[in-house]
Amino acid sequence: MGISQYFFDGRLRKQFLSILLVPILFSMTACESLTAKRNGPSRKDVAVAPALHGPRQRVLILPFLTENLKNSENLRAQAKKSFVEALVKAGTFVVVDSEDLKVDFKKFYNNSEYQLTDMAKEVLALGIPIIMEGKVLTFKVKRKSGTVGVFKQVKSEFESSVRVRLLSSSSGREMLNTTKTITLEEPGIRVPDDMTFDQLMEENPELIQKLVTDAFLQFLPSLSQVTQKMGWEGRIAMIDSDKIYLNVGQLTGLNVGDILKVSEAGEDVFDPQTGTYIGKTPGRMKGTIEIVNFFGQDGAVSVIHSGAGFKENDRVDVY
Repeated sequence: MGISQYFFDGRLRKQFLSILLVPILFSMTACESLTAKRNGPSRKDVAVAPALHGPRQRVLILPFLTENLKNSENLRAQAKKSFVEALVKAGTFVVVDSEDLKVDFKKFYNNSEYQLTDMAKEVLALGIPIIMEGKVLTFKVKRKSGTVGVFKQVKSEFESSVRVRLLSSSSGREMLNTTKTITLEEPGIRVPDDMTFDQLMEENPELIQKLVTDAFLQFLPSLSQVTQKMGWEGRIAMIDSDKIYLNVGQLTGLNVGDILKVSEAGEDVFDPQTGTYIGKTPGRMKGTIEIVNFFGQDGAVSVIHSGAGFKENDRVDVY
């Protein structure tokens, strides 16, 4: 299931289709040259919200995982879907679904989780700076009883713990590794002591889905904080004569006429004691470029505005 179906209304579908038609304006030679330069798999679908906050960061959402919960495929899929919808609604991210990439992410899966550092180089080649893994760690049910007046009341307490890991694809370092727990009490639901997870899912699917989804949604502020520290950036994908092709474009939030600064790639800095991500060092500034057109699904064509010495993989960001 492509992630694009999560959000497109009629207006945005028209906008998306118009962007896809942009390559017609370019010669086949230029398009083939750029494709050859990428030397890697291409993106098929991305999800974005309308431009609200200027350029947006791309984040790759991997399939959600579970820890020792059998037959939880639907739970994981629905939790991921709700999380993606919330990210798109925030309007500050371009959400890329791993299922829409021509990459076999199963090869990076080992010991019940993804080996994020191993996939970083491949993801960076796609122009995606952030990788996210979500995992349901535990799901517990407790029976609680109490007395209300002369009546004995029995209620069930549902508890779910989930974890989110974020990785910078440029540095291969974890930027977030946090677990959150959420509890929900339901007086009207009685759960036998021997009830299995499958039985719980069959009898109370909406309740369990809500609990797990709400647990993941608690991470939205953390994700925003981490990406703000990173700062927005794109890369020069190819230089052809006087044209400079970028791996970011209209879906990412750029507009014709935007001026971007070009600099050498900086380095991610982490606290040596706590391992907490601090920010990125500024690279040497080389000059500025101006956006003049778009190509492909989310690329931009620019020309030199000032400076010189630009190279492929140089960083571009807001001037």
